[in-house]
Amino acid sequence: MMRASVEQTIALAGVFQAASLVDQIARQGLVAQDALEASVASLFVTNPNNTEDVYGGADQLRFNLSSGLKELQKTIDKKGSTLTPHITRYALSLLALERKLAKNPQFLQTIGERIDALEQKARYFSSSNDSQEQERGPSRYAHSVVIAGLDQLYQETISQFSFRIQVQGDPRNLQNSENAARIRALLLSGIRAAMLWRQVGGHRWHFVFLRARLRAPLKVLLKA
Repeated sequence: MMRASVEQTIALAGVFQAASLVDQIARQGLVAQDALEASVASLFVTNPNNTEDVYGGADQLRFNLSSGLKELQKTIDKKGSTLTPHITRYALSLLALERKLAKNPQFLQTIGERIDALEQKARYFSSSNDSQEQERGPSRYAHSVVIAGLDQLYQETISQFSFRIQVQGDPRNLQNSENAARIRALLLSGIRAAMLWRQVGGHRWHFVFLRARLRAPLKVLLKA
């Protein structure tokens, strides 16, 4: 199996996980906390040694990217009633937004600087916790202050593009400010995954026309 295929599958699973979690919040008002933490934490892995490190390392991929890997598998296998076309639409929209962001150096710089600042806030809010594992783990990035900061960052950058993702769901869930903040934070994590997808050689036409080549690495990652 080519290393590039594995890396591209991991990155694309990150995109689909963000899309899936956004859909869960929009429709149900609830989301798996561990999946949310893993996706949001990926925004703060700015200098990974490898692609797996963006989502907690090779030994944690099956857990941290479970939602994304399963959603990607459903989309590739086209399993009838289990398909969720709106999630695929969100994922493709995230790939498109990443392309727009890549052409805007000012927004890229703003995002980089603000992510660094939010990293410091996350450290501050976790410093009072005696558990070293908690302090180093992804849960610190799900703090309401950090999520609010990511929400504001999304609105000041990505929301300024003429192309926007139209999230569908229960209006009561979408109008809830906490849900809205989590959705924007997750969309930002999806764009980060889309950027990773480009960095490891992924292209939109790969997903559209060469889905079959993702089946083998998906199978391995789901069983790892």
